[in-house]
Amino acid sequence: MDEMLISVIVPIYNAEKYLKICIDSIINQSYYNIQIILVDDGSKDGSEKYCDQLVGQYPNIKVVHKKKCRISYARNTGLEYAQGELITFLDSDDYIEPSMYETMIEALLD
Repeated sequence: MDEMLISVIVPIYNAEKYLKICIDSIINQSYYNIQIILVDDGSKDGSEKYCDQLVGQYPNIKVVHKKKCRISYARNTGLEYAQGELITFLDSDDYIEPSMYETMIEALLD
């Protein structure tokens, strides 16, 4: 059985202070079949530039830039780009444990 693709949608608005920790926690997951969708919601603090830099480093990262439109709209925008069988959301000031998605998939398939 092929591994399921998980799409992780992260709405971002002026989160430069926390963003690296958040994205690193997704990139460093023990489960590797992950699509990361970063929806920049009109940031003006450098978050948008940091996201753009990641695209060249990680082929599984997609960045979408929007004008300030609020978090719900940013999440819905991310859904338009999601290709995974499973979709999760993570706020830009959060981080997750390294085995979170592996544990989630194991529980789902158990």
